[in-house]
Amino acid sequence: MAYKDLREFIAALDTAGELKRIQTPVSPILEITEITDRVSKSGGPALLFENVAGATAPVLINAFGSLRRMCLALQVESLDDVAERIQSLMEFKTPAGLAEKIRMLPRLADLAGFFPKTVRRGACQEVVKEKDFSLLDFPVLHCWPEDGGRFITLPLVFTKDPVSGKRNCGMYRMQVYDETSTGMHWQLHKHGAQHFRKGRDGRQRLEVAVAVGADPLVTFAATLPLPDDFDEMLFAGFLRGGAVEMVTCRTVDLEVPASAEIVLEGYVEYGETRTEGPFGDHTGFYSLADEYPVFHVQCITHRRDPVYHTTIVGRPPMEDGWMGKAIERILLPVMRKQFPEIVDVHMPFEGVFHNLMIIAVRKAYPGHARKVMHGIWGLGQAMFSKCILVLDHTVDIQNLREVAWMALNNIDPQRDMEFVMGPVDSLDHASRLPNYGSKIGIDATRKWPEEGFDRRWPEPLEMSAEIRALVDGKWKDYWK
Repeated sequence: MAYKDLREFIAALDTAGELKRIQTPVSPILEITEITDRVSKSGGPALLFENVAGATAPVLINAFGSLRRMCLALQVESLDDVAERIQSLMEFKTPAGLAEKIRMLPRLADLAGFFPKTVRRGACQEVVKEKDFSLLDFPVLHCWPEDGGRFITLPLVFTKDPVSGKRNCGMYRMQVYDETSTGMHWQLHKHGAQHFRKGRDGRQRLEVAVAVGADPLVTFAATLPLPDDFDEMLFAGFLRGGAVEMVTCRTVDLEVPASAEIVLEGYVEYGETRTEGPFGDHTGFYSLADEYPVFHVQCITHRRDPVYHTTIVGRPPMEDGWMGKAIERILLPVMRKQFPEIVDVHMPFEGVFHNLMIIAVRKAYPGHARKVMHGIWGLGQAMFSKCILVLDHTVDIQNLREVAWMALNNIDPQRDMEFVMGPVDSLDHASRLPNYGSKIGIDATRKWPEEGFDRRWPEPLEMSAEIRALVDGKWKDYWK
């Protein structure tokens, strides 16, 4: 059974020994971050700070901060279990004959059960405040010393496409300016920013709703790099094996998860921007201050005694790295559907998602590695990949020592490196221009004569299994 809300997930973490409750008084200004940073980097548990200065709500943080906790969130033994479900879904074919259609009815009914479901009431509206409220009543963190202020870091931001009316849910940090307004960090290429641009003609504002503290799979779905106009709540329903219940907001024409802890309702005004940042980001550096739209809050609803769910980002390894690893594994079948030659993908924590993508391919023709590079650069948010390294399928690319050994032995730098220009991540501080710069592809596969390599390619050193067995038998006492 899927978790019905964040509180059930907290209980599951507690039962599994993956949660530490902290009752010692603690400040949301720098102190929670300092503690969590140390715990996160040492592989420690999720933290529930129950006595936060200036707030009545407890703070949940590092809830996704390990492979085991990501599996607990997804309710699977292995992330590959989710990947297999996605693979099965993509192999779905339209039934041909009557008998086949009848056999497919149960599966079709299951698929229909993933669609979001609108309900009349939700726990997120147990308390409604349309006046006399303050964002500063919640324990919003000031994370790093040079940050521009306090930031909501795990928000589910809901908007509608002004043209099609389709919903989007994304995760964009929000700097709290005062009691009723925040920044809205809509980077140029994000879907929320696309909705904002589409609505400029003849409109004064775009309605926005923000949920904080949803069931873990709903929160996770907001981080996924899904195709344009693909409803994240539908994908969350698939992940959790049942529909996400949604409730209509009180003051805006949007729906939010009914079980959310906190909901902010309001709007973004066209033509209004404000300096947002700096912010200690997942790159491990401060992203620079810049101008972004302003979100005006006109209503706050929340559960009685809400839990404030948040995260910190910074120099890896951090909690978001484990979320990125889950994305890498469960979306691998989607990538394989478009590139069947891909055997595996690895985005190391140190590459902070967009700086390095390592790919193992089953090479079938000359130039195959370069074909894959260019295909990746044309694939949604994968276009931001600054470095793409392609190796043969025989290389274990999850083992970075093996990757470095094979790649550094296999490449002739001038022959095997290719530079291209194109869009880059907004947080790439090294690019020559904001959002535009160069990227590199490296073909570290074994070179073929058809690729201009006329020399003999050597084999790697390796003992056969038979020899190892003989030696093990002779020296078994020595190994002990």
